[in-house]
Amino acid sequence: MESIPSASYSLTLRVEFPHEAGALGKILTTIGEAGGLVGAVDIVRMRQDRTIRDITVNARDSDHGQQVVKVVEDLPQVRVINVSDRTFLMHLGGKIEVRSKLQIRTRDDLSMVYTPGVARVCRAIASEPERAFNLTVKRNTVAVVSDGTAVLGLGDIGPRAAMPVMEGKAALFKQFANVDAFPICLDTKDTDAIVETVKNLAPAFGGINLEDISAPRCFEIEERLKKELDVPVFHDDQHGTAVVVLAALINSLKIVGKKVEDLRIVVNGVGASGVACAKIIMAAGAKNIVGCDSKGIVHEGREDLNESKRWFAQNTNPEGRTGDLSDAVAGADLFLGLSVPDVLTLEHIESMNPDPIIFAMANPDPEIRPEIAIGKARIIATGRSDYPNQINNVLCFPGIFRGALDVRAREIDEPMKLAAAEAIAGVIPQEDLSEDYIIPSVFDERVAPAVAEAVAETAKETGMARRIQERAETGLTATSF
Repeated sequence: MESIPSASYSLTLRVEFPHEAGALGKILTTIGEAGGLVGAVDIVRMRQDRTIRDITVNARDSDHGQQVVKVVEDLPQVRVINVSDRTFLMHLGGKIEVRSKLQIRTRDDLSMVYTPGVARVCRAIASEPERAFNLTVKRNTVAVVSDGTAVLGLGDIGPRAAMPVMEGKAALFKQFANVDAFPICLDTKDTDAIVETVKNLAPAFGGINLEDISAPRCFEIEERLKKELDVPVFHDDQHGTAVVVLAALINSLKIVGKKVEDLRIVVNGVGASGVACAKIIMAAGAKNIVGCDSKGIVHEGREDLNESKRWFAQNTNPEGRTGDLSDAVAGADLFLGLSVPDVLTLEHIESMNPDPIIFAMANPDPEIRPEIAIGKARIIATGRSDYPNQINNVLCFPGIFRGALDVRAREIDEPMKLAAAEAIAGVIPQEDLSEDYIIPSVFDERVAPAVAEAVAETAKETGMARRIQERAETGLTATSF
């Protein structure tokens, strides 16, 4: 089944055509017949005999976009002057910048912001290193660190090609939680080198967001950094996904009237995010989870399992199931897909328990398209923005780091993640829940503050918080002069 046109493949065609009745309508009709979705139509220039307009068109993919351009070019008396890819235009020169918070206009300003006055602040931090949290950007800054080995659905594309994703992550941090974040893409795949580099960079940052590092190395990198650093370290591909999945599940269960401890759950794709999702769902009370990878059900009898899958086999599959995905999903209540496109079929869904829940989160193409599963699954969610119920990490990581930074948390532990999931779910009142509204929109302004507050309060309760109340930094201490 063909995908629907998306803003991800949005083009602006600058078209010149005769200034006469029906000419524009013919162009728009031709675009529609070619499967393009027309958005804005803007006048660029009008002359007595010719008109130039910018026509914005969403296509299904790059090839389809080229087809749309060609059918317009083939129209008589029509000239396509220019074609702009709107996605590429948004990335020109990068998506983030650094700006000063201060205006330095006078010699006095300069003497306080820089030399010689800055030396007093440096000495204060040297004598009390903790003051770096209040007297530098550290208090509100997160490093977004990647080696480019597991980027979105693209895989190992390297650190340079990973930069647009990390820049986007930094932009989202700022947009949704006013956290300053900076992309750091490392030109190494060596675990020791990554750990050592992040440790050496850590003094400038209040938190470390690990991103798009392939499994199983990501597990070791995160665990070592958590032990060796005194700031929160959070691998978003694992824990961000897990938190939002749990939030979606909490609200789904309110609709279908089931309890998490009674569910039979299938996790298809036992990589970093699959393992993390299983862990947080088990922490929430689930007792019966079965995992599948490309070779079938993950069980203790298999001898081809890496360390993380071995842990998964030892802590899940209580019935000792073997076989393939068909054997796993039979009688299941929840299918959680973190794998590859089109592996789930209608027959699979029909073999599940009544009111099946489908979280098909492979990106960009899900394990089953919602339009296929409608009528068979009670609830369907994906990772895509062009379907209802988008399970997107942006609901999670800005608020989690905001809360952790606000209380200067030592780490982001399991109770804080569970609190974040409950907060996301709780944004939607019970009476507003429906099959196509189980998770808030990524643009819902209530989400990040709710998550931040829940995370901060939980950190205080569990002893993870190092700051309970904000202390103003005036510099007026006995050691300042």
